[in-house]
Amino acid sequence: LKLKKTDKVLEIGTGCGYQTAVLLEMGVKVYTIERQQKLYEKTRMLLPKLGYTTRFFYGDGYEGLPNHAPFDKIIVTAGAPYPPDSLLKQMAVGGIMVIPIGRGSEQIMNVIVKKSGTLFERSELGKYKFVPMVKDKNGY
Repeated sequence: LKLKKTDKVLEIGTGCGYQTAVLLEMGVKVYTIERQQKLYEKTRMLLPKLGYTTRFFYGDGYEGLPNHAPFDKIIVTAGAPYPPDSLLKQMAVGGIMVIPIGRGSEQIMNVIVKKSGTLFERSELGKYKFVPMVKDKNGY
C-alpha cells in the first residue's frame, strides 16, 4: 500500500481487528467495514478497549463507503471475483488498492493504482488464499 501517515485508508473486512490495529499503529486514518454483524459488534467493542480508535461500519464491502470517499488507499481482505466498480470510484487519483482477485480457493493478489478518473494500472503479486468476498451483508 505504500502507506503515508496522511493517508485515509478504507479496509474491507475488519475481521478480528488485527489488521485495523496494525494500520492504526502505522499512523493512518482508518475506515473499516465488516459484513458479519456479530464479528463487527465484537471488534467494534474490543479495539477501543485496547486503545484503538477508528471508524467502524457494518455493511457490504462491495459498496465501500461512498459518503466518506475518496480514499488514498483501499485494502480488501477477502477474495473477490473482480475489483468492484464502487471501490474503484472511491479511490483518490494516485490511490492504491490491494485486493485478492479470483474465484475458488485461490486468488491472485492485485495492486491497482488509479492514474486518473478512468485510468488504472494493475500489477500482480502472486497466488494467495482468502475467504470469499460476499455481496450480501447478512451472512451466508
